[in-house]
Amino acid sequence: MNKYTERLYNGIIKENPTLVLMLGMCPTLAVSTQAINGIGMGLSTTAVLILSNLVISLLRKVIPDQVRLPAYIVIVASLVTVTELLMEAYLPDVYAALGIYIPLIVVNCIILGRAEAYANKHEPGLSVMDGLGMGIGFTVALTLAGAIREILGSGTCFGAQILPESVEPIGIFVQPPGAFLVIALFIIIMNAIGIKTRQRELVENECDGCCAACAMKCEKREEDAK
Repeated sequence: MNKYTERLYNGIIKENPTLVLMLGMCPTLAVSTQAINGIGMGLSTTAVLILSNLVISLLRKVIPDQVRLPAYIVIVASLVTVTELLMEAYLPDVYAALGIYIPLIVVNCIILGRAEAYANKHEPGLSVMDGLGMGIGFTVALTLAGAIREILGSGTCFGAQILPESVEPIGIFVQPPGAFLVIALFIIIMNAIGIKTRQRELVENECDGCCAACAMKCEKREEDAK
């Protein structure tokens, strides 16, 4: 697996922003009541992720460290504004359904997190693939969650009747608790089929997840080496 393919796999499976890193939970809970809403939010976030990673990677040696985060927010806000206007013009139904959550992409921790953790330190090509992988992973998670919640909560999927009209829908699945139940089911499946996430690899390598503890171990190792 080359570096570019690894970035895709990382974002879709290994470090899926919703199912593994548990980021972007606000839009996940709010807009995944329908599959079409999940696709709309996922693709719009993917577009912003790719472009913001690209711009930030290109400017990584220009932006001073002192104003790094404000600069990221300005870049992301500009891209989100363009995305919002395009959706309002060409996808009015999706725009109306997503509502306030489109402007809130600006402060989505997935975008700012990838900008700080990856795009700021790597070349544009890899940064674009990282944004694409994370965006696809986010879109897949939202769409699957939306489809399951829509089928169980309304009996439909993408507007088509799936469950017989005689079957009573389970209303809780179109409410926020339904999103928690569906996401928990996805996580159970990922663990059951043995997908190795970054967190699981750390545990298997005897890392307790405490960065402070790791830092102390490294300092002790350096002192012993002296």
